[in-house]
Amino acid sequence: MRNLSLTLRLQLSLIIVVGAAFLKLNAWYWLGAYGIIALCWAISLRVPIRKLTGLLGLELIFLSFLALPLGWERASFLLVRSLVCLLTMNSFLLTLPPHSFGIALKGLPLPGAFKETLLLAGQYLEILLGEVTQMQRSAKLRGLNGAAGWVRYANAAMIGALYLRSLDRAERVYAAMIARGYNGMLPVTSTLRMKERFLLLGMSILALSLTIASYQLPLE
Repeated sequence: MRNLSLTLRLQLSLIIVVGAAFLKLNAWYWLGAYGIIALCWAISLRVPIRKLTGLLGLELIFLSFLALPLGWERASFLLVRSLVCLLTMNSFLLTLPPHSFGIALKGLPLPGAFKETLLLAGQYLEILLGEVTQMQRSAKLRGLNGAAGWVRYANAAMIGALYLRSLDRAERVYAAMIARGYNGMLPVTSTLRMKERFLLLGMSILALSLTIASYQLPLE
């Protein structure tokens, strides 16, 4: 899958994420189908397992503080659905060549202002990944090896510090982009080949079918 264009990889990832996000609440069977698709997507992109699991663990810890007050039944479905979406997008971002998010973004049929927002969000995620790597390295130097040690190190205070540090660094990166002439437009073009368009159409039909089917499944 790595031989696919960046534009197609981004669009396929977004189709999976949007389809899973619009699933009916407690539609576990169809969420499981999306989970299989997301897992196959991660395997096909050959994403680094250690980076992926570390990032997913940190993001789920943060999301659990928001979801658990909604009740266990609803929170469990929302967390699993978030896991599927994060697995899909993190697999794309972790296999993305450095500073190439704007090239993939160029092929989306979206307004320029929205593309600029997504571009800056992508830059922030790259910074966040770098900060997570530094935290993992610091935990290892302090003798916290393995998954259990990383969880003890990534408490609520450390998660807050991570987002504050990454936000401050993102502001400096944006200021540097402005100083180098960035005006919200990217001087690149990206078009899909005919085979890639058929693949995109097939994934769109599959995601649409799963999401619509979830609303036809009676709740138990």
